[in-house]
Amino acid sequence: MKLSFKRKAIIGMVHLGALPGTPRHKMSMTEIIETAVKEALIYNSHELDAVMIENMHDVPYLNRKVGPEITAAMTAVALAVQQEIEIPVGIQVLAGANTDAVAIAKAAGLAFVRAEGYVFGHVADEGYMDSDAALLMRYRKSIGADDVGIFTDIRKKHASHNITADVNLEETIQAAEFFLSDGIIITGAATGKKAAIEDVKTAKKASKLPVLIGSGISEENIESYWPFADGFIIGSSLKEDGYWMNAVDKNRVDSLMEKVKELREK
Repeated sequence: MKLSFKRKAIIGMVHLGALPGTPRHKMSMTEIIETAVKEALIYNSHELDAVMIENMHDVPYLNRKVGPEITAAMTAVALAVQQEIEIPVGIQVLAGANTDAVAIAKAAGLAFVRAEGYVFGHVADEGYMDSDAALLMRYRKSIGADDVGIFTDIRKKHASHNITADVNLEETIQAAEFFLSDGIIITGAATGKKAAIEDVKTAKKASKLPVLIGSGISEENIESYWPFADGFIIGSSLKEDGYWMNAVDKNRVDSLMEKVKELREK
Protein backbone atom coordinates (compact mmCIF):
# COMPACT_ATOMS: atom_id res chain seq x y z
CA MET A 1 0.00 0.00 0.00
CA LYS A 2 1.48 3.34 -1.08
CA LEU A 3 1.70 6.34 1.22
CA SER A 4 -0.63 9.04 -0.05
CA PHE A 5 -0.06 12.77 0.30
CA LYS A 6 -3.59 13.73 -0.80
CA ARG A 7 -3.95 14.84 2.81
CA LYS A 8 -1.02 15.76 4.99
CA ALA A 9 0.46 12.45 6.16
CA ILE A 10 1.18 11.65 9.80
CA ILE A 11 3.83 8.93 10.18
CA GLY A 12 4.41 7.38 13.60
CA MET A 13 7.81 5.97 14.56
CA VAL A 14 8.34 2.51 16.02
CA HIS A 15 11.85 2.35 17.48
CA LEU A 16 12.78 -1.31 17.73
CA GLY A 17 14.46 -2.78 20.77
CA ALA A 18 18.21 -3.28 20.35
CA LEU A 19 18.70 -6.01 17.78
CA PRO A 20 20.92 -9.12 17.96
CA GLY A 21 24.62 -8.35 17.81
CA THR A 22 24.34 -4.77 19.07
CA PRO A 23 25.71 -3.64 22.47
CA ARG A 24 22.34 -3.07 24.17
CA HIS A 25 20.65 -6.22 22.87
CA LYS A 26 18.64 -7.89 25.66
CA MET A 27 15.15 -8.72 24.38
CA SER A 28 14.40 -11.91 22.47
CA MET A 29 13.26 -11.51 18.88
CA THR A 30 9.79 -12.60 19.98
CA GLU A 31 9.70 -9.73 22.50
CA ILE A 32 11.06 -7.22 19.97
CA ILE A 33 8.43 -8.22 17.43
CA GLU A 34 5.56 -8.22 19.94
CA THR A 35 6.53 -4.75 21.19
CA ALA A 36 6.80 -3.36 17.67
CA VAL A 37 3.42 -4.76 16.68
CA LYS A 38 1.82 -3.40 19.84
CA GLU A 39 3.11 0.11 19.13
CA ALA A 40 2.16 -0.07 15.45
CA LEU A 41 -1.37 -1.09 16.43
CA ILE A 42 -1.66 2.04 18.60
CA TYR A 43 -0.87 4.18 15.56
CA ASN A 44 -3.21 2.13 13.39
CA SER A 45 -6.11 2.48 15.83
CA HIS A 46 -5.62 6.26 15.95
CA GLU A 47 -5.77 6.49 12.15
CA LEU A 48 -2.28 7.72 11.44
CA ASP A 49 -1.37 7.60 7.77
CA ALA A 50 1.65 5.33 8.12
CA VAL A 51 4.11 3.69 10.49
CA MET A 52 7.88 3.61 10.11
CA ILE A 53 10.14 1.15 11.91
CA GLU A 54 13.74 1.96 12.73
CA ASN A 55 16.63 0.34 14.62
CA MET A 56 17.18 3.41 16.79
CA HIS A 57 18.41 1.45 19.83
CA ASP A 58 21.29 -0.17 17.91
CA VAL A 59 23.85 2.38 19.13
CA PRO A 60 26.60 2.94 18.21
CA TYR A 61 25.50 2.78 14.59
CA LEU A 62 27.50 1.19 11.80
CA ASN A 63 28.21 3.19 8.67
CA ARG A 64 26.18 1.86 5.70
CA LYS A 65 26.86 -1.86 6.31
CA VAL A 66 24.88 -3.31 9.20
CA GLY A 67 25.36 -7.06 8.82
CA PRO A 68 22.96 -9.87 7.85
CA GLU A 69 21.74 -10.30 11.44
CA ILE A 70 20.25 -6.79 11.42
CA THR A 71 18.70 -7.13 7.97
CA ALA A 72 17.19 -10.50 8.92
CA ALA A 73 15.84 -9.23 12.25
CA MET A 74 14.29 -6.12 10.72
CA THR A 75 12.70 -8.19 7.95
CA ALA A 76 11.07 -10.40 10.59
CA VAL A 77 9.73 -7.34 12.41
CA ALA A 78 8.58 -5.68 9.20
CA LEU A 79 6.64 -8.74 8.09
CA ALA A 80 4.91 -9.04 11.46
CA VAL A 81 3.95 -5.37 11.56
CA GLN A 82 2.79 -5.36 7.94
CA GLN A 83 0.51 -8.32 8.59
CA GLU A 84 -1.15 -6.78 11.65
CA ILE A 85 -1.98 -3.23 10.59
CA GLU A 86 -3.95 -1.65 7.76
CA ILE A 87 -1.89 1.48 7.09
CA PRO A 88 1.32 1.70 5.02
CA VAL A 89 4.60 0.70 6.66
CA GLY A 90 8.04 2.18 5.99
CA ILE A 91 11.52 1.49 7.27
CA GLN A 92 14.86 3.14 7.98
CA VAL A 93 18.00 1.12 8.72
CA LEU A 94 20.62 3.07 10.65
CA ALA A 95 23.00 4.31 9.74
CA GLY A 96 22.58 4.91 6.04
CA ALA A 97 22.00 1.23 5.23
CA ASN A 98 19.68 2.24 2.43
CA THR A 99 20.07 -0.79 0.18
CA ASP A 100 19.27 -3.05 3.15
CA ALA A 101 16.15 -0.95 3.77
CA VAL A 102 15.01 -1.36 0.16
CA ALA A 103 15.68 -5.11 0.32
CA ILE A 104 13.59 -5.40 3.48
CA ALA A 105 10.81 -3.30 1.97
CA LYS A 106 10.70 -5.51 -1.11
CA ALA A 107 10.64 -8.73 0.93
CA ALA A 108 8.02 -7.51 3.42
CA GLY A 109 5.84 -5.52 1.03
CA LEU A 110 6.53 -2.17 2.65
CA ALA A 111 5.57 1.17 1.12
CA PHE A 112 8.68 3.29 1.55
CA VAL A 113 12.13 3.75 3.02
CA ARG A 114 13.85 6.72 4.59
CA ALA A 115 17.32 7.17 3.11
CA GLU A 116 20.11 9.27 4.55
CA GLY A 117 23.22 10.30 2.65
CA TYR A 118 21.39 10.25 -0.68
CA VAL A 119 23.13 13.24 -2.27
CA PHE A 120 26.36 15.02 -1.26
CA GLY A 121 28.79 13.39 1.15
CA HIS A 122 28.90 14.52 4.75
CA VAL A 123 30.55 13.70 8.06
CA ALA A 124 28.14 11.96 10.42
CA ASP A 125 28.79 10.69 13.94
CA GLU A 126 29.46 7.30 12.29
CA GLY A 127 32.20 8.88 10.15
CA TYR A 128 32.31 10.05 6.54
CA MET A 129 29.25 8.96 4.54
CA ASP A 130 29.38 9.29 0.77
CA SER A 131 26.26 9.83 -1.32
CA ASP A 132 24.56 6.69 -2.64
CA ALA A 133 21.75 7.84 -4.96
CA ALA A 134 23.11 6.10 -8.07
CA LEU A 135 23.80 2.82 -6.28
CA LEU A 136 20.48 2.87 -4.43
CA MET A 137 18.28 3.59 -7.44
CA ARG A 138 20.03 0.96 -9.52
CA TYR A 139 19.60 -1.53 -6.70
CA ARG A 140 15.89 -0.72 -6.39
CA LYS A 141 15.47 -1.32 -10.13
CA SER A 142 17.50 -4.54 -10.07
CA ILE A 143 15.26 -6.22 -7.48
CA GLY A 144 11.98 -5.00 -8.97
CA ALA A 145 11.18 -2.65 -6.09
CA ASP A 146 10.10 0.39 -8.12
CA ASP A 147 6.93 0.59 -6.04
CA VAL A 148 8.97 1.25 -2.86
CA GLY A 149 9.13 5.01 -2.28
CA ILE A 150 12.51 6.47 -1.35
CA PHE A 151 12.20 9.56 0.85
CA THR A 152 15.53 11.27 1.30
CA ASP A 153 17.02 13.32 4.12
CA ILE A 154 18.49 16.64 3.11
CA ARG A 155 21.45 17.77 5.21
CA LYS A 156 20.56 15.08 7.73
CA LYS A 157 20.62 15.54 11.48
CA HIS A 158 23.54 14.36 13.63
CA ALA A 159 26.00 15.40 10.94
CA SER A 160 28.37 18.13 9.78
CA HIS A 161 27.87 19.54 6.30
CA ASN A 162 30.84 21.92 6.18
CA ILE A 163 32.40 20.08 3.26
CA THR A 164 29.41 21.14 1.14
CA ALA A 165 28.98 24.57 2.68
CA ASP A 166 29.16 26.14 -0.79
CA VAL A 167 26.06 24.17 -1.84
CA ASN A 168 22.93 25.77 -0.41
CA LEU A 169 19.80 24.02 0.78
CA GLU A 170 17.86 24.73 -2.40
CA GLU A 171 20.61 23.30 -4.58
CA THR A 172 20.84 20.18 -2.40
CA ILE A 173 17.09 19.62 -2.65
CA GLN A 174 17.13 20.09 -6.40
CA ALA A 175 19.99 17.59 -6.70
CA ALA A 176 17.93 15.01 -4.79
CA GLU A 177 14.96 15.60 -7.08
CA PHE A 178 17.17 15.35 -10.18
CA PHE A 179 18.53 12.07 -8.81
CA LEU A 180 14.96 10.67 -8.66
CA SER A 181 14.11 11.01 -4.96
CA ASP A 182 10.41 10.38 -4.21
CA GLY A 183 10.23 12.86 -1.34
CA ILE A 184 12.30 15.35 0.64
CA ILE A 185 12.84 15.16 4.42
CA ILE A 186 13.84 18.26 6.39
CA THR A 187 15.07 17.89 9.99
CA GLY A 188 16.52 19.78 12.89
CA ALA A 189 20.08 19.24 14.13
CA ALA A 190 19.29 16.11 16.17
CA THR A 191 16.57 13.65 17.15
CA GLY A 192 13.66 15.57 18.68
CA LYS A 193 15.04 18.95 17.54
CA LYS A 194 12.73 21.17 15.48
CA ALA A 195 13.37 21.90 11.83
CA ALA A 196 13.63 25.54 10.84
CA ILE A 197 10.36 26.67 9.25
CA GLU A 198 12.35 28.67 6.70
CA ASP A 199 14.07 25.44 5.60
CA VAL A 200 10.69 23.79 5.09
CA LYS A 201 9.48 26.77 3.05
CA THR A 202 12.65 26.61 0.95
CA ALA A 203 12.04 22.93 0.26
CA LYS A 204 8.48 23.59 -0.93
CA LYS A 205 9.70 26.31 -3.29
CA ALA A 206 12.70 24.34 -4.55
CA SER A 207 10.95 21.11 -5.49
CA LYS A 208 7.68 19.61 -6.67
CA LEU A 209 8.27 16.55 -4.49
CA PRO A 210 6.40 15.94 -1.22
CA VAL A 211 8.16 17.64 1.69
CA LEU A 212 8.22 15.86 5.04
CA ILE A 213 9.46 17.10 8.40
CA GLY A 214 11.60 14.42 10.02
CA SER A 215 12.22 15.60 13.58
CA GLY A 216 10.89 17.75 16.40
CA ILE A 217 7.17 17.75 15.58
CA SER A 218 4.77 17.72 18.52
CA GLU A 219 1.16 18.53 19.30
CA GLU A 220 2.32 21.94 20.51
CA ASN A 221 4.11 23.02 17.32
CA ILE A 222 2.55 21.09 14.43
CA GLU A 223 0.16 23.93 13.63
CA SER A 224 3.09 26.25 12.87
CA TYR A 225 4.43 23.83 10.26
CA TRP A 226 1.09 22.65 8.91
CA PRO A 227 0.81 25.02 5.92
CA PHE A 228 4.29 24.27 4.64
CA ALA A 229 4.76 20.47 4.73
CA ASP A 230 3.10 17.45 3.13
CA GLY A 231 3.99 14.96 5.84
CA PHE A 232 5.25 14.68 9.40
CA ILE A 233 7.44 11.87 10.77
CA ILE A 234 6.83 11.89 14.52
CA GLY A 235 8.60 9.86 17.19
CA SER A 236 9.89 11.46 20.38
CA SER A 237 6.81 13.53 21.25
CA LEU A 238 4.59 10.42 21.04
CA LYS A 239 6.64 8.50 23.58
CA GLU A 240 6.17 8.41 27.34
CA ASP A 241 7.52 11.69 28.80
CA GLY A 242 8.31 12.79 25.24
CA TYR A 243 11.57 10.84 25.20
CA TRP A 244 12.47 8.69 22.19
CA MET A 245 13.81 5.75 24.21
CA ASN A 246 10.47 5.19 25.94
CA ALA A 247 7.40 3.29 24.76
CA VAL A 248 4.71 4.85 22.58
CA ASP A 249 2.13 6.62 24.78
CA LYS A 250 -1.38 6.13 23.40
CA ASN A 251 -2.62 9.20 25.27
CA ARG A 252 -0.04 11.37 23.51
CA VAL A 253 -0.97 9.80 20.18
CA ASP A 254 -4.65 10.47 20.86
CA SER A 255 -3.97 14.09 21.80
CA LEU A 256 -1.83 14.69 18.69
CA MET A 257 -4.44 13.20 16.37
CA GLU A 258 -7.16 15.36 17.91
CA LYS A 259 -5.02 18.35 16.99
CA VAL A 260 -4.47 16.96 13.49
CA LYS A 261 -8.23 16.50 13.08
CA GLU A 262 -8.75 20.17 13.99
CA LEU A 263 -6.14 21.26 11.46
CA ARG A 264 -7.63 19.10 8.71
CA GLU A 265 -11.07 20.56 9.30
CA LYS A 266 -9.95 24.19 9.05
